[in-house]
Amino acid sequence: MIEFLKNHEIDREQWDNCIKASKRNKPYAFSWYLDIMSPGWEALVDDDYDSVFPLPSKTKFGIRYIATPAFLQQLGAFSPDKDESDAICEFIDYMPETYKHIDLCVGQELNYKGFICEGRSNFILDLSELYEKLWENFSVHCKRNVDSAAKKKPEIVNDATPDELINLFLQNRARDIKGIKQSDYQKLKNLMDFCLKNKKGRIIGVRGSRQRLIYGTFIVEIHGCKTMLFVVNSPDSRTKRTGYFVLNELIRQNSSTKTVIDFAGSSIPAIASFMESFGSKKQPFFRIYSNRLPWPLKWFK
Repeated sequence: MIEFLKNHEIDREQWDNCIKASKRNKPYAFSWYLDIMSPGWEALVDDDYDSVFPLPSKTKFGIRYIATPAFLQQLGAFSPDKDESDAICEFIDYMPETYKHIDLCVGQELNYKGFICEGRSNFILDLSELYEKLWENFSVHCKRNVDSAAKKKPEIVNDATPDELINLFLQNRARDIKGIKQSDYQKLKNLMDFCLKNKKGRIIGVRGSRQRLIYGTFIVEIHGCKTMLFVVNSPDSRTKRTGYFVLNELIRQNSSTKTVIDFAGSSIPAIASFMESFGSKKQPFFRIYSNRLPWPLKWFK
């Protein structure tokens, strides 16, 4: 029996056990991640947490709606035993009528009346092979950039702070990214602080002259999956191809292990090409959308 649970009614331990054992190895649906990135989230739960569906709910002008938070790629149905593609339809059947507007990225394709479903691409790289075998799958362009970057002998550091990483992004890319608020960056900082403190993630950086950070990436690490959630370049790091060097080292260090690198996807062609150049595979996810608001509220954002 599927139940709708408000935030305070959710058993965090049972919830996280379900997410940990589910078929999709993603960090986004763990209770600690949702608590930080989508405060007040609600949920649909089936058969005593046998399968779950997180609801990042919000309220605006008295209207209840669901929207994918910034820095959270995908949610959807999670279950250790059930077919998640079937489970998502069951959960949609029980979606509370109070949610008149739904715009959510999920891990399963949805064919359901009243919903639009659009495909998107994530990229993952399985590191179970020897490094030499993984290297063979790099594109010629990628190998050339790795070799070029290595000649400049960048030094990878682990002392970069969340503030440094976010400030580097604000200086270089923030003006090109629409829809991210200052409160979203604060949540991201809170997430980084939590992961660093609880050994659920780390920041890898490269410094240039005067010890200024020129490149950094925040990686969420859970159960054999390393999700490159937040990657920041500077003009200097792009020129030096620093990102190629850092990712190659990450692959080298974790080769021959039961580890997967999750690139967290991108709709920007140049970034997607970078991800694919390391031999990664496309892993689809989907944006589902339903607008049941009356006119003229259908243009509500």
